[in-house]
Amino acid sequence: MKRNSYIFLILNLLFFGCSNNDETFPDTQNSIERHIKYLALGDSYTIGQSVCDACRFPEQLKDSLKNYLNASDTISVKVVAQTGWTTTNLKTGIINENLIAQYDLVTLLIGVNNQYQNSPFLLYETEFPELLQTAIFLAKGDKNRVIVISIPDYAFTPFGQSSSNPESISAQLDNYNLFAKNYAESQGINFVNITDITRDGLNNPLLVASDNLHPSELAYSKFVERLLPIAKQKLSVN
Repeated sequence: MKRNSYIFLILNLLFFGCSNNDETFPDTQNSIERHIKYLALGDSYTIGQSVCDACRFPEQLKDSLKNYLNASDTISVKVVAQTGWTTTNLKTGIINENLIAQYDLVTLLIGVNNQYQNSPFLLYETEFPELLQTAIFLAKGDKNRVIVISIPDYAFTPFGQSSSNPESISAQLDNYNLFAKNYAESQGINFVNITDITRDGLNNPLLVASDNLHPSELAYSKFVERLLPIAKQKLSVN
């Protein structure tokens, strides 16, 4: 009898011990933390010349995406861009950063300085596809994580209007954007047009930064309105 009672006591301790463990440690299967990494490649339009760091579109996009993430999720943004960069400069900048293929979202906006510096259009036709393929590689080799953004039109700023032929600026940028759009879409990559937003800069001076050339915080917020639905889809957030 004593032996049976002893065995019964041990079984009870094991049973209630397991029960208590189940109550103490909740199921963590649905609470896995996700750290989203966003890479923004470009030039002055990406770095946000003449606006605050939090005002540039990559930071605004990051902050907007936070509203749709789980409480345990985090998101960071890495900006590789400099004012004045051409496609050639951006290629070099990426190499110097020693980036690895770890990004969940990559945006690419480049080309205005090729136009402004009168670089041969053939250079853009050669280097933009190279940069886009690099963007795909950095997005873990997944083209569905990449967004190409059109080049803003600085002809519709006080600086652009001071040039001898603002119409020529717009026409040339149309050619750049058409090439980028056609190549991106041929690769199955989203192309987001924001050029028309900047072409309202003369009618709405609030869209132009204090330097009379670059987009303002307001303009960048309008960029984000178009980018956000696509970025949410790519990151599978509701």
